[in-house]
Amino acid sequence: MKNSACQMIMRRLTLRAFNGVCATGLLFGLAVPTSLQAVGFRLPNQDPEAIARGDAFAATADNPSAIYYNPAGITQLEGGNVRVGVYAISPGVDYQSGGTSARMNSDFQPVPQFYFTYSLTNLPVSIGLGAYAPYGLSGDWGNNTPFNTVAESGSLLYLSINPVIAWRINPKLSIGIGPTINYSQVSLQNAFYYHPLLPPGQFSVDGDGVGFGFNAGILWQPHPMWSFGVNYRNGTDIEYHGHSEFNPILSATPTSGTLHFPQFVVGGVSFRPTTNWNLEFDLDWTDWHSVKQAVFTGTAMGDVPLTFNYRSSFIYDFGITRQLGKGYFASVGYIYSENSSPDQNFNPLIADANLQLGSIGFGHRGQRWDWAAAYHFGYGERTVNSVANPSANGTYRVFNNAFNLAVTVKF
Repeated sequence: MKNSACQMIMRRLTLRAFNGVCATGLLFGLAVPTSLQAVGFRLPNQDPEAIARGDAFAATADNPSAIYYNPAGITQLEGGNVRVGVYAISPGVDYQSGGTSARMNSDFQPVPQFYFTYSLTNLPVSIGLGAYAPYGLSGDWGNNTPFNTVAESGSLLYLSINPVIAWRINPKLSIGIGPTINYSQVSLQNAFYYHPLLPPGQFSVDGDGVGFGFNAGILWQPHPMWSFGVNYRNGTDIEYHGHSEFNPILSATPTSGTLHFPQFVVGGVSFRPTTNWNLEFDLDWTDWHSVKQAVFTGTAMGDVPLTFNYRSSFIYDFGITRQLGKGYFASVGYIYSENSSPDQNFNPLIADANLQLGSIGFGHRGQRWDWAAAYHFGYGERTVNSVANPSANGTYRVFNNAFNLAVTVKF
């Protein structure tokens, strides 16, 4: 009985002592457990032909990945097309503050992509189905950083199933739209100190949920040299259900919370001075300002409100493609991506910084088979000075690498 009473007192004292200090820090990373930088937790890279062009593809959208980039573009495809690809990214982030340094695990992480399209022969209508990950990836700093109570490791899986239908209204104008069925899993681990004389414990949260949205686009080609495209994806909410645990002092408890994934819109213009050249510029805006707060219920600490106060941001995409003859082509691209997280709400699991990216790729289009490969790198640096979250203060340097391969079979 004495031992049981002591345990109860210890639990109550622990919760009271750390409720105000740790609650926000322990759970803050849940909404942003990714390794991407400067695009929040978005993954805008969904096809090697687009990536090689700096993701400037909304006004071109002439392969099955148009389901993601601009669903109106699938009306340009004939017959049936199946495209399968994989995007692999190595998130390189280094931290330094005074004499302390750390590095995020930079192992390559694969992200699959699948697209199917079919254009009807007797009607100006095309249908398609995409499966891709518009958000996600993971980060792991280990447990020996100064900010391990704020960010240790986390992962976010977000899979969208996206059937679409597109209508060629006339030879120059097409529209497309389709619902998105989104499944997501989230996992987070952080350290917490329940006694100054004992080693730190670990806090963890795991959960999954489903949400729904839609994706739409317009493609207008008033002249063979000019093409304009717009893609819109609405904001969605996913309610996660799972459990949280404070090890070793508290057992697992059912936990739930809702995360908001913001709307975004991309507009692009493509200029083709000859049939061998395609130059495109896209402006990509994400409504990160709508990501303000989430509340997680059922934790051992009770309801925990999380404040993000993100700011909306732009991505500037530019790309050039050169046809080399016999179906071969090569592309280069450049991206500038603004960061979305203010210092006061910064979390090292997503080392958000203004990011510059360069890309290159090549491929081939044939009668029955297409293939493409692309590489891009990203670089950025940011110094964080937060009063609300001082343990995360320091300089973060980003240098990531990514590859994308895809193959299309036509029938």
